[in-house]
Amino acid sequence: MLSKIQSYWVVFFTAVFVVANSILVANEFYWLNILPIIIAIVLLAFLSLEYLLLIIAFFTPLSISLEGLDLGGIGMFVPTEPLLFGLLLLFILKLLSGEKLDKKLLSYPITYAIFFYLIWMGFTIITSEIPLVSFKFLLSRLWFIVAFYFLGTQLFKKQKNIRNLLWLYLLPLCFVILNTSFKHAQFHFDLESSHLVMYPFFKDHTRYGAVIAMLLPMAIYLLYTRKRRGVVIGLIAILVLGLVLSYTRAAWVSLLGAVAFAFVLKFRIRFRTFVSIAVVGVGVLLFSWSTIIMSLEKNSQDSSSTLSKHVESVSNISTDASNLERINRWNCAIRMFQERPIVGWGPGTYAFQYAPFQRAGEKTIISTNQGDLGNAHSEFLGPLAESGILGMLSFLILMLTVYYKGMQLYYHLPNGDLKNLIFFTLLSLTTYFVHGFLNNFLDTDKLAVPFWGFIAIIVAVDIYHKKEVS
Repeated sequence: MLSKIQSYWVVFFTAVFVVANSILVANEFYWLNILPIIIAIVLLAFLSLEYLLLIIAFFTPLSISLEGLDLGGIGMFVPTEPLLFGLLLLFILKLLSGEKLDKKLLSYPITYAIFFYLIWMGFTIITSEIPLVSFKFLLSRLWFIVAFYFLGTQLFKKQKNIRNLLWLYLLPLCFVILNTSFKHAQFHFDLESSHLVMYPFFKDHTRYGAVIAMLLPMAIYLLYTRKRRGVVIGLIAILVLGLVLSYTRAAWVSLLGAVAFAFVLKFRIRFRTFVSIAVVGVGVLLFSWSTIIMSLEKNSQDSSSTLSKHVESVSNISTDASNLERINRWNCAIRMFQERPIVGWGPGTYAFQYAPFQRAGEKTIISTNQGDLGNAHSEFLGPLAESGILGMLSFLILMLTVYYKGMQLYYHLPNGDLKNLIFFTLLSLTTYFVHGFLNNFLDTDKLAVPFWGFIAIIVAVDIYHKKEVS
C-alpha cells in the first residue's frame, strides 16, 4: 500500500499529466496519450517478464509497420519491436548486474549454433558495404532471439505458458484472417486483390500465408489437448480459410513438406538417414538441373484465381513473373557470393547491392533497380550473399541442430502431451525451413516470434520437462 505522502505525489503527477495532455490534445498533439501505456509496460518489464512476453506474442499478429509513414525511413513494427528492443536493453542490464543465464541453456547444442550464427553475422558487419544497415539488421535479429529464445526458454519452464503463448498468438491471428477475408470478399476473392487485402497487418500475401502455414500444425496440437475443442476446431477452420484465400503457393508447398516430415517421424527414421536422403535428393536435383529446367519451361500456366490452375502455376518458370523474379534474385545472390565468397556484402545489404548483378535476360516486369522490393527470397542464399559461405553454413547448422535435437527428443519421449507437442512443433518449423528455400522472413516480427519461440519450446522440453515423464 502507498503511504499518505506517496498518494499525494501520485495525485499531483496525475493532475499534471491530465492538464498537460488536455492542452496538447487541444493543439492536435496526441502522442502524450501513450505515456501511461509506456509507464505500465516499463513497470511490467521489471515486475513480470513472463506477462510481458505473452503480451508481445498477443500483439505480434496485430502489429503494424511504420514503413509506409513519413518517419525518416523507420520500418519498425509497432508495438512489438519497441517492446522487444526494451527487453533487449533490460536483458543486457541484468547480465551486466551479474545475473547469470541457466548453464544448461548455455551449454545446449542449439544455443551453440545460435551463438555461431550471431557471432559470424557480427563479424561481417566489420566488412559490410553498409555497416549501419548491417548493425541494424543484427540488432533486430538479437531482440527476437533474446526475447523468444533465451527468455522464451525460461517462460516455458511452466508448461502451461506454452499453450498460453499459442492461444495468445492464434486468437488475434484468426481475427486478422477474418478481417482480411471480409475485405477480400468485397473483391470477389480474386487473385489480384489477395496480394494486398491483409494490409496493414501484413505487407503482402507471402508473409501472411507463411504465418498461417506455420501456426496450423500448432493449432492441431491444441486439438490433441482435448481442451476447448470446439473453439480449436473453429480456429483451424479459420486458418485453413486464410491459407486457401492467401493464394500463397510457397505456403502450400511448405505444408506438403511438413506432411512429408511427419512420415519421417512416424516411421522413426533416424536423423542420419534423414540427412542422407536429403543430401541425395539435393544431389539428384543438381545433377538433373538442366533437364528439370527444360521440363518446367514447358509449363505456361500463370497465377490464377482458379485454385487448380494456381497450384499448377507453382512450377511455371517460363511466363509466371513471380517465379521468374525469384530465380532472378537467386541468381543475383549467387553472383554476389562469387564476388565476395568469404564475408559477403554485409548482413541486411542484399536489397541495396543486388541491382548491378541482374542480367537483362533474367529481368521481369516486376524487377527493380532501386532495391525497394525485397530480398534474396531464400533463407539460405540471402546469408550466402550477405555473410559469405559461413553465413549460409551457420543457418544450415542451426537448422540441422534443431532437427537433430528435436527428432532425438521425439523418439525418446513416451506417448503423451509432450511427445505430441514436439511432433507438431517440428512440423511447424518444417513449414518455415521449406519456406526458407523460397523466401526469407526472419526480419519480420510475425514470423521471427514463432520461429525462435518454437525452437525454445524444443529446448525447454528437453531441459526442463523431459524428466517429468521419463
